[in-house]
Amino acid sequence: MEIKTILITQARTGSTRLPGKVLKEIGGRSLLQIHLDRLKKCSKVSEIIVATTNKEEDSEIYNKAIEWGFVASRGSESDVLDRFYQAVKDKKADWIVRVTSDCPLIDSSLVDKVISYVQDNDKDYGSNVLIENFPDGQDVEVFKFSALETAWKNAELLSEREHVTPYIRNNSDYRGGALFTAINYPCESDFSKIRMTVDESSDFELIEILVNKLGVKKSWVEYTNYIIENNLTKINNQIIRNEGFLKSLKNDK
Repeated sequence: MEIKTILITQARTGSTRLPGKVLKEIGGRSLLQIHLDRLKKCSKVSEIIVATTNKEEDSEIYNKAIEWGFVASRGSESDVLDRFYQAVKDKKADWIVRVTSDCPLIDSSLVDKVISYVQDNDKDYGSNVLIENFPDGQDVEVFKFSALETAWKNAELLSEREHVTPYIRNNSDYRGGALFTAINYPCESDFSKIRMTVDESSDFELIEILVNKLGVKKSWVEYTNYIIENNLTKINNQIIRNEGFLKSLKNDK
């Protein structure tokens, strides 16, 4: 029987630091469209769902996703765990892949590799972010639907509802927990200082340079090498990685 793997990308316009960021355009195409076109090349994914919010201003994301031929769903802005669960609960998926739409240059072949690695090792959860050595903006998380459902039923902390996977990670054997098995997809070198995600205007400036110079079809390695060779890290390396998640953790207390 074929394994059903559904990729969900979360997308909204309501960013506090760079409002409307996923609809900002480079060369006539929005970051969201670039992101989705790159993900379309994933061979290990059965379906891609764009999970946006119920807010009126996110109707454009919903409508565009459908116009481009993707499945789209709408749900809670703050309880993203519920938004994910509602998007797939009737799909009979075996596996869920989580990415975020503020990562326009996510690499489809890397996504496929992480999926294969986690599925071949039959872990409940796996990602390339348990140890953050990949560039920020190449984050891929893969987990069993059963793990998502358990998290959805049991997660109570704000950070665990707002960011989908912390409940699974926190209760995994990787973190000393007993509920889930977990594995990290390794990176040969430490590229954690490289940012290819878009949280602030300086991030957008860097992505714009990469797209204008290299186009939208290169691998994560080619973009990374270009950033390093041209000393472009200085554009946005003052931004703290996972700042939104760190803020949520503070609000848990």
